[in-house]
Amino acid sequence: MYKSVLFGSVTALALAASGAMAAEGDTLKEVKARGVLNCGVNTGLIGFAAPDANGNWSGFDVAFCKAVAAAVLGDATKVKYVPTTGQTRFTALSSGEVDLLARNSTVTFQRDTDLKLDFIGVNYYDGQGFMVRKDLGVSSAKDLGGATVCIQTGTTTELNLADYFKSNNMEYQPVNIDSNAEGEQQYMAGACDAYTTDASGLAATRASFADPENHIILPEIISKEPLGPAVRHGDNNWGDIARWTLYALVAAEEYGVTSANIDELAKSSQNPEVQRLLGTTDDLGKMLGLDANWALNAIKASGNYGEIFAATIGEQTPIGLARGLNAQWTQGGLMYAMPFR
Repeated sequence: MYKSVLFGSVTALALAASGAMAAEGDTLKEVKARGVLNCGVNTGLIGFAAPDANGNWSGFDVAFCKAVAAAVLGDATKVKYVPTTGQTRFTALSSGEVDLLARNSTVTFQRDTDLKLDFIGVNYYDGQGFMVRKDLGVSSAKDLGGATVCIQTGTTTELNLADYFKSNNMEYQPVNIDSNAEGEQQYMAGACDAYTTDASGLAATRASFADPENHIILPEIISKEPLGPAVRHGDNNWGDIARWTLYALVAAEEYGVTSANIDELAKSSQNPEVQRLLGTTDDLGKMLGLDANWALNAIKASGNYGEIFAATIGEQTPIGLARGLNAQWTQGGLMYAMPFR
């Protein structure tokens, strides 16, 4: 009887251990079996994530979805883009509807702990601002006392807005919206005097107007909004894959690896860090359950971090954003990749 109980206990422990090991790699296994990465994105924010008339998605966040798909599946086109609002995005991730959330979401204490999300890094340092019509005659957010303000529910901007007006002894009337598209409609229809969201989102929204010159983004930035992709808490291996894909894009810019020269550098670079990054030496991919050229594929998908920034939201695009804090650490910014060793 004792032997039987002991054997049963050992068997149960072995099954539990194997289940725990499997859980760590569930998302990777599911994505590989499915052959497609389900990526949660914005419902439509030009420059970050928006479909064209043919349903083809592009943007800063979309490029990260492509990079992860390329790293995992070897094909940047193997992505299903799942539009999510400020209210539905985290549920879509926690429920398993999406494997990865790349939707201009702020990293916060509560989201990381209470919602059981793992933010895998910051891919854009932002802050909350205000946009108004020029003819409103307002030049500062401190002139907005008594104004109606369009604001997305389910976002950090709600609390930031309340805090800002309270600290400046002002009152306001919120006009709640569910998406950027609704916010744009309400703002253009005159339902609100000001629209508040991340400054990058305001720039993207203004760029979509027929008369962007008639709208101004006020100078005040009232919060810190470090934006980053997120995965479900508990799947450490999948979190590592997303995190190191982001680091690979940032590191590639630092080391001068671009979509144009990457194949040549993979053959000829004498930089040990570049050799490891591109899988020429030290098969780092094996540690993630990926091919040796996972990072090479990720970078080739849309280019390095700097290339992605310039092509989607940079100064030469309608969005017109300067690198600022999102410049490389060697250029006075905060973008910094961990070492590939």
